[in-house]
Amino acid sequence: MKQLAALNKYFLANKWRLILGLLFTAISIVFSVFQPIMVRQIFDLLAHNLDEYRLLSDTGLKGAFRADFSRVLAFYGISILLFALLSGFFLFLQRQTLIVMSRHIEYELKNEVYRHYQRLDLNFFKMHRTGDMMSRITEDVSRVRMYVGPAIMYASRTLFLIVIIVYLMIQVNPLLTLYTLSPLPLLALTIYYVNKIIHRKSERIQSQLSNITSIAQESYSGIRVIKSYIQEDASAAHFEAASEAYKDSSISLAKTDALFQPVMALMIGLSVIMTVFIGGLQVIQGNITVGNLAEFVIYVNMLMFPFFSIGMVASMIQRAAASQQRINEFLRIAPDITDAPDARTAALKGGVQLQNVSFTYPHTGITAIRHFNLRIEPGQKVAVIGRTGSGKSTLAQLLLRMYDPQEGKVMLDGHDIRQLHLANVRGQISYVPQDVYLFSDTVANNIRFGDPAADLKTVQTAARQAYVEKDILGFSEGFETEIGERGVTLSGGQKQRISIARALIKNPDILIFDDCLSAVDARTEKEIIGNLYAYLKSKTAIIITHRIFSLFAFDKIIVMDEGRIAEEGTHDELLSLNGYYAELYARQQSGDDEGVTE
Repeated sequence: MKQLAALNKYFLANKWRLILGLLFTAISIVFSVFQPIMVRQIFDLLAHNLDEYRLLSDTGLKGAFRADFSRVLAFYGISILLFALLSGFFLFLQRQTLIVMSRHIEYELKNEVYRHYQRLDLNFFKMHRTGDMMSRITEDVSRVRMYVGPAIMYASRTLFLIVIIVYLMIQVNPLLTLYTLSPLPLLALTIYYVNKIIHRKSERIQSQLSNITSIAQESYSGIRVIKSYIQEDASAAHFEAASEAYKDSSISLAKTDALFQPVMALMIGLSVIMTVFIGGLQVIQGNITVGNLAEFVIYVNMLMFPFFSIGMVASMIQRAAASQQRINEFLRIAPDITDAPDARTAALKGGVQLQNVSFTYPHTGITAIRHFNLRIEPGQKVAVIGRTGSGKSTLAQLLLRMYDPQEGKVMLDGHDIRQLHLANVRGQISYVPQDVYLFSDTVANNIRFGDPAADLKTVQTAARQAYVEKDILGFSEGFETEIGERGVTLSGGQKQRISIARALIKNPDILIFDDCLSAVDARTEKEIIGNLYAYLKSKTAIIITHRIFSLFAFDKIIVMDEGRIAEEGTHDELLSLNGYYAELYARQQSGDDEGVTE
């Protein structure tokens, strides 16, 4: 229960449903235990009046006695039926409150897990597999719901039923009660032992389930690569091996769960035998009546479900504890990137400055930026060029504060970026990533993601500026065309241009383009650059690329190499240096580079 204590806040928030559910449980049980009491009275009444009936067999009162006795039996029969109906009605109300409560808690817990995912930084997502994250919010939360709903319901019913029935049994005959309940200590030891096994196996099963989900998710996302390399059989074998391990563990747990059933049946059988044997002796000795014996047998049978449910509830609790432990471990992970206690907001004009910045990726140990210094005035257009792995994309991540540098400062309009609210910074910067991501939605909504309040006319204008409007109008339903998960129905160039339109519709003062034209042809690229040149006239723009845009009048071009600035200047100044930039430009001019931009 240590791990499950984290759920107490949800019980507190739903306390009235919980209290009502427990109240309905108690009332339902009270009505149900009236039935064996009335059966006892019927048996005792029969035993008492049978002798009188024999004495009246030779008199004229026999018919009247039989009629009166029949009315009494009818009264008891109707009363038993009525109590059964009332017990069933409150049982219905019990389920309506406790199961509904569990659904509310499930909803709140899923939202808490999802919100925590949103707060975590990029480093977390690079260190954890998508399938494992999905498993926590689906399978783990579902198992926890079984604890806050069915387990609580069955446990409370079991507890109330055992307490009330044992109390009534003791009132009748303490000695017979002792014999009847004597198998319970053995039952408790069995439950304790089996619970430990269930908990251990449940943890292993949840881990294996996360692994299966991760393998499936990776296979679905990388299906093109799998098919291209004819690795369908190998992928299926990998999934089958993981599924086999999960199946073996699940069967092992099912076998352990199955142990409860025969153990419970054995305990119930022993209790019934004890009741009949010892109770019969008590009847012979005159200590109890035949009605008391019948009452005891019914009580033992009523305890059958509580005894059986002990194992079921214990299994639910152990599985929920294993799942909640995984959720608790996740919720305890604190994001590295958070707002400072004295964080403030500022209207950014576009000034950017990096002062002696050094950054090493925590999950790989690779140093991407080394003693980096850069100053960009508001409204300037800067190109960042360099080989793969030179630190270009890392520069964009630092400006968006996806990471914090280990050394130095990132400044926006003279403000340390760590002293500004995250939402304030990211809300005033548009970023077009190298790895374009589109959602399974309409084209219009994907563009509108940059500004959810934008109308269709604004969406169309952004698409026109990104030189993708013509393509969109050629789709079957235009801007309302569903583009599929991750934009699988679009070409690489179309996805990049829709991503650019998403950034432009935001209309920020700072824009960062991270190699976002790699999938378009030279003619389309020329059109986009022409549109961007007019759009970016008064804005700060950082264009990260591995090739040269000679038609774009950059205020500054920096060439990066191994996380440092190797060359810096205007187009003409860099050509005069005869360095990497001049070499790249010459190669593009000669046509050796497929990405030539004239």
